[in-house]
Amino acid sequence: MDGKRVRSSVDLELQGGSKPELQKRSTSTILTPGMMIFTCFMFLPLMVLLLGANRNPSFEWLLGVEITAGKGSKYGSSASFSEPPNDKLLGGLLSAGFDEASCLSRYHSALYRKQSNHTPSPYLVSRLRRYEALHRRCGPNTELYQKAIEQLKSNRSTEPTECNYVVWVPSDGLGNRIITIVSAFLYAVLTDKVLLVHLSDDLRDLFCEPFPGTSWILPSDFPVKNLESLFLNAPWRFGDVLGKKLDATDGSFPSYLYLHLTHDQRFSDHMFFCEKAQPLLQRTPWLLLKSNQYFVPALFRTSHYEKELSLLFQNKSVVFHHLGRYLLHPANPVWGYITRYYDAYLGNAKEMVGLQIRIFEAAPISSDQMIAQILNCSIHERLLPEINLTEPAHPITQRTQPKAVLLTTLYSGYFEKLRNMYYQYATTTGEVIAVYQPSHEEQQHTEQQNHNKKALMEMYLLSCSDALITSGYSTFGYVAQALGGLRPWILLRPDKGSSACLRATSMEPCFHSPQGYQCIAERSGSKEAVGHVRECEDVPGGLKLVD
Repeated sequence: MDGKRVRSSVDLELQGGSKPELQKRSTSTILTPGMMIFTCFMFLPLMVLLLGANRNPSFEWLLGVEITAGKGSKYGSSASFSEPPNDKLLGGLLSAGFDEASCLSRYHSALYRKQSNHTPSPYLVSRLRRYEALHRRCGPNTELYQKAIEQLKSNRSTEPTECNYVVWVPSDGLGNRIITIVSAFLYAVLTDKVLLVHLSDDLRDLFCEPFPGTSWILPSDFPVKNLESLFLNAPWRFGDVLGKKLDATDGSFPSYLYLHLTHDQRFSDHMFFCEKAQPLLQRTPWLLLKSNQYFVPALFRTSHYEKELSLLFQNKSVVFHHLGRYLLHPANPVWGYITRYYDAYLGNAKEMVGLQIRIFEAAPISSDQMIAQILNCSIHERLLPEINLTEPAHPITQRTQPKAVLLTTLYSGYFEKLRNMYYQYATTTGEVIAVYQPSHEEQQHTEQQNHNKKALMEMYLLSCSDALITSGYSTFGYVAQALGGLRPWILLRPDKGSSACLRATSMEPCFHSPQGYQCIAERSGSKEAVGHVRECEDVPGGLKLVD
């Protein structure tokens, strides 16, 4: 993991080609005097060109930045890690029954992230093994799957089936898709249903199969067509069906229900979380689920699942941390991007600070304002050092490892300002700060597979950070923080107060749009369960899990 970093400020773009693999451990190369002279002459023109191109960059924008000094709290390690070093099975989360070469990230991710101090409960481990057995028995290309498909084609459900399914339908960007896959999987585990994912072309070849001996990909000959636009005219929409008197004996009971759990769902759709809806949902053999929400907090406030959830997760703030690391393994080509970039640029840093910037149209902010907010947050919280605008660098007594800043954003301007600032001026602590940005797409292109590969790469790289700063409301940041087991510092929207950032209460993502799920006139979970669900720091009215 401690690969030797190539010190470069060049923005690495992923072109699908391969960069030579770097050694996992730093090695020393002995150069003869002749070789050293030759090397200097070879690189001298390039150095002149680079220095000339970046000579005297303008820092007028810095003069307008008022840094709020503060003692802050040195973050150090985000946890006191208790797992065995390089535990490739992640405390029993992962099954050992895979061909390692077919998905290198599954067992190798432990080499790149900090060891987690959140050990999965024995009950969660046993339920995952039980789910895997169910998926092998009922998954695609099995006799029971074909039987369920025939019943689906009949457009009616006349008797209980041995295998029942949740079909996940993608919506919005990659971050939204990932948090909803995790939500749908937890629901499948709670209800003994089989999760199948409808992969559009832009999602193919991003992830490995998560379950041994079977597939989670919905076959292309699935009889219900146009799944992504089904919400426009779904004949069996859950919110419409709920409350109707359905009788399985006369053929009026549907063979599937469409669940629309997005930010713009109807109130009746959100009755999905209510007690009275559970028999209907349990009875229906096929649930077609489209969502862009992390609806896990609502499951914790549904009394129907309370006991099972308490057994699965003794600590409530680790749901995504465990299930995300269990489910989501980058496919080998994407894992190659991740490891080559990490080994080349980040692996030899003494510390790594992740910085994720997302600007939303609903809350515009200028680049100078955003830079000022980032500096106020990172310096006040002692994540990054101040720069000295008037004095030269500290005397160097010995060479030290740099602190790396991994910047992920669609835009290039932030990278240039941060890099040039720490290049042009010494820090007050004497630290060397190296800033890296893997890509800058300028616009989001979720419909493009290569764009999604870059996004997945950056989420995983951010999850390897020692400390993380994220943009409020961003599902991209949610995925990174939860995979890495990190409580981030959240950059608040400019209209949300004077503080530049605040520390998240947990690593869990936020359920942005929980309106209507409270289930009027029903008990909505015990006081203990409800006490683990709090309002999000970054989304007014949003809900998240805490301990």
